[in-house]
Amino acid sequence: MTPRLWRAWRGLRLGTRLALGLGALSLLAFAVVGTALTAYMRDYLEHQLVDQMKLAQVVQTKDAAEHGTVRREPYYGWYTAVYDVSGSSADLRRPAEVPADAGALTALAETMAHSDDELTRTVRIGGRGPYLLRACEVEPGVVLVSAAPLGDVENTMDRLITVQVVAFGLALLALVVSGRRMLRRGLRPLSEMAHTAHGIASHDLTESAARLPLRADGRAGGREVEELRTAFNAMLEHIDDSLAVRAEAEGRLRRFVADASHELRTPLMSVRGYADLFQYAAANEPGERDRHLARLRAEAARMGVLLDDLLLLARLDAAEVEAPLRKEETDLTELARHAVDAFRASHPGRPLTVTAPPEPVRLRLDPQRVRQVLDNLLTNAAVHTPPGTEVSLRVSRDADTARVEVADAGPGIPAADRERVFDRFYRLDKARSRDRGGSGLGLAVARSLIAAHGGSVELTGAPGRTVFTVTLPSAGPDPAGR
Repeated sequence: MTPRLWRAWRGLRLGTRLALGLGALSLLAFAVVGTALTAYMRDYLEHQLVDQMKLAQVVQTKDAAEHGTVRREPYYGWYTAVYDVSGSSADLRRPAEVPADAGALTALAETMAHSDDELTRTVRIGGRGPYLLRACEVEPGVVLVSAAPLGDVENTMDRLITVQVVAFGLALLALVVSGRRMLRRGLRPLSEMAHTAHGIASHDLTESAARLPLRADGRAGGREVEELRTAFNAMLEHIDDSLAVRAEAEGRLRRFVADASHELRTPLMSVRGYADLFQYAAANEPGERDRHLARLRAEAARMGVLLDDLLLLARLDAAEVEAPLRKEETDLTELARHAVDAFRASHPGRPLTVTAPPEPVRLRLDPQRVRQVLDNLLTNAAVHTPPGTEVSLRVSRDADTARVEVADAGPGIPAADRERVFDRFYRLDKARSRDRGGSGLGLAVARSLIAAHGGSVELTGAPGRTVFTVTLPSAGPDPAGR
């Protein structure tokens, strides 16, 4: 195939190429079948003719023995000749009506003189059509040669070939046309997939454009095509989910950057303002210098805490192997009591109830990070409730997990805000000052730290009661490999 034809072939649609390929294979099969059938039919008709010549042999031999002549049978168009081959050559016995060219008969008789079996040969006699010659020995030294015309056999074979060409041609045409239709119908799901892929390329992942309907009856390509449909739809679901997750992550990242910029702007402006005041006081009012320096240090420390929280969240989100966790065997009950003691020292007027099992609750965890979570939950309970509101802490354990519940009897968290309290920079009271309300990262950090331990932090409650439940696995492999 030339390069030009190959490019033209490659430019055809798959269904057309399959149909043409099927037609080519069918044509080859028809050619093989037609050739075999023609050869078989020719051989069969020639054997039939030989059998007829054998049946006529008795009459021909008797007639030739009585008359010693070569005669032409008018109703068959046959020739017969009797040769004497006892000498050095084959001689006709009293030749009579013979064809103009009897050399073929004589040559076959001479050949028969050196053979013990009958001989057959196809030759042309006297410029006429082909003849089938048969030679046999009728008595010692005497050979009978018969010549039967093959014109009827040739006509029959020509008609047979014509019928085969017409029949096979029509069958081939019908096969290509019907096969093309069947292939087009069978390949229709692939066309639908291609259309859907074009829709995806144009960023159209809607339900109607990016899904292929499943047909349980299997009429649209069979089980294989349905499996391909299912796999294709599953792939689209994964792509759609991945794009949605990516879009959500990008949105969260933009909000995070915007919130972080906003949160960092305030301490930076304060640091700049107190630095200017410190510079002014150092030159004009030395007595005010220490106060401005203290405020400058406080703002710098607050900004440092915010940056530390942001860095911690970034490392936890990245799921780093070198995660900021240093796990060791720790008694959760003792850790909770230390957090309670620190809370009572910083909030002496706040009633606090502690419930813990008498036996140690030993877990493999990072005591500093879990202590940070407990301190944050207790501090939130104190900051976001009126003075004198009761706070409680309860430690419990079952077969698989250990729990720490921090509850308060404050006004509670509205249902609309419960889903967002763990979002970064989210505050329930937008009017609360940052000095008292914090940066809005405490609960986000707490949830990420507990998730890094393989646990969870959940919020439940109702008006008049808020409960944060920290759940930690009792045992299990260390995610950081330590």
